[in-house]
Amino acid sequence: MKILLLVQKEQRIILDRLYDGVAAHSDCDLRWLDAAEQANLPRYFREKVEIDRYDRILFLLRFKKLLRQPLFIRSLPNLVLLEHDVWQDSFPGKYQGKFSAFYHHLPATRVLPSGWQVAKRLQDKGVEAIFVPKGYDQALLGNLGSPRDIELGFVGSIKNESYSKRQAMLEAIQAREALTITKTQSGEAYCAMLNRIRFFISADVGMNEYMIKNFEAMACGCVLCAFDQGEAENQELGFKDMENLVLYKNVDELREKLQRLRAEPESADAIAAAGQALVEQEYSYQNIGKRIVEALAPPLRNNPPPDFGERLRMRLFGLCATRWFYRV
Repeated sequence: MKILLLVQKEQRIILDRLYDGVAAHSDCDLRWLDAAEQANLPRYFREKVEIDRYDRILFLLRFKKLLRQPLFIRSLPNLVLLEHDVWQDSFPGKYQGKFSAFYHHLPATRVLPSGWQVAKRLQDKGVEAIFVPKGYDQALLGNLGSPRDIELGFVGSIKNESYSKRQAMLEAIQAREALTITKTQSGEAYCAMLNRIRFFISADVGMNEYMIKNFEAMACGCVLCAFDQGEAENQELGFKDMENLVLYKNVDELREKLQRLRAEPESADAIAAAGQALVEQEYSYQNIGKRIVEALAPPLRNNPPPDFGERLRMRLFGLCATRWFYRV
């Protein structure tokens, strides 16, 4: 399968190994688009793309840029959108309802969300969505076997509107436990920090899926303590409470389980080892790349040209998105 993979040139998260994973299982033309190119896709395609060369066109581009260009994006054949932030569609904030509204204008486009429940909600709204989970960079992250001098830790962002519930949960835990909340640079510094943490406290509250940090912490040998996203999500991922991670729904439940594992350190070791084995086997970016290519393979829906009314609605949608984003 010949794939045109368009990705962001400037991105905080390092996803190079994910792109390698896609390329390892397909004939992949990988291109890095800067902000200006993402903002003017009609020009980019007109000047630099021969559409007929590709069986699939795969976007992992900034949603804010795509939101303004629905009419052109709908015209692209064989289009699939890989999107790790669709959870924000049902989360209070500036993107609430924006993803599903955008996809409504793209009836033939397949979407690959990174949460099973998120995919199910899109399917219920008529979107063709296939769940492809998040994973971790197997080249950058792993268990170094170094001493773990931080008992409870979280590494990552909390000062953002999208992470308000995460911040509230972590601060509630920190009020009753000696929880270290910190940030690092990506790459080696991040790996080294994760390898210092015994229990990684994840708090993806209200997100309806597990963020990348969960897989990264497990890969680095932490005992992952994750806010419980529900039985269906856990079953799809192979997450088993007190076997390969620790699940909690509130601070009291987390503290009770931590107390038990502090008294039984060998049980904590076993959970960490099982979690690490799970992600190494299933959730390296090499494996996730393969799953992405598999999700591209089924035939796509027919792409009927929009009638006059739909074209007008799409133009208005793009204009409103542009004006809305200028205000925020």
